[in-house]
Amino acid sequence: MSSSIRPTTIALATVGALATGFLGEEYAPQREDAGSVFQRAVMQDPMADLLPAAYAFYFDHKRRTDPEFRKALKRESRRIAKAAKEEAEAQGAQQKRAIRQAVDDRQEEGFPTTVEDKESFFMNMVGQGEALCQNGQLAPLIVEMLTLIRVSEAMHLEAALCFYSALKVYPQPSDLVAIYDKTCPKPVIDILAEMVAYDGSMPLSGLGGGSGSDAGGAVDD
Repeated sequence: MSSSIRPTTIALATVGALATGFLGEEYAPQREDAGSVFQRAVMQDPMADLLPAAYAFYFDHKRRTDPEFRKALKRESRRIAKAAKEEAEAQGAQQKRAIRQAVDDRQEEGFPTTVEDKESFFMNMVGQGEALCQNGQLAPLIVEMLTLIRVSEAMHLEAALCFYSALKVYPQPSDLVAIYDKTCPKPVIDILAEMVAYDGSMPLSGLGGGSGSDAGGAVDD
């Protein structure tokens, strides 16, 4: 048998090399990587659709027949519940500190004393609070979920601070509280109730009753 290369083979190889050189690498034959081959094989495999059901069956069988597996599931469930509780408590404590700091800062800034200044201040605070409440309701449409929670909390705190400031200069704060209680979102009313309780100089009752608020009690030290 001759070991020489046929002329036709040389010609085909030469044409292929010239085509790749003139036309560029994008026209050269492409090789699929292992990941693409595997993904295509999985998509074409009819058994791939059965994998989730098979895993669910295995999990349920393991849960019903293996005591140690059930114990591990219960431990994991308790761990998750404990972590969620601790996170909620930490967030609550952080919000409480933010509420108190906001009240302290506003009191340090002071409030107007003349009738004209009080009226202007009151209208400005109420207007800002209402605008913040409206923006807080629209936030889910324009903010990603993770950021939405922080933005909404900040808006609720700022809105409550505005309504608290308006209360401080209003001649009949009890009448204003009744309006707040019927018109403001519950998260804002809850924060406002904590602000009023922390302030201590406005002995108001019924704050949060109309909106079902549970935060009208005194703030713990």
